[in-house]
Amino acid sequence: MELEHMVHMANQIALFFQPYPREEAVAGVANHLQKFWEPRMRKQIVAYVSGGGAGLSDLALEAVKRIH
Repeated sequence: MELEHMVHMANQIALFFQPYPREEAVAGVANHLQKFWEPRMRKQIVAYVSGGGAGLSDLALEAVKRIH
């Protein structure tokens, strides 16, 4: 999958959880990525974050670090 599309999707998920308390929001995004993203997508986004994760919201970035 195109990286730009994955970043957009992760940011959209983070946007949904943004109103929640911080810890709950991070856990919610991480849980969504674990449950609904296929392993190849998770591996790709984790590698992207390892390289800096430009363009990801803070919430999405933190959640991806948790699934690492």
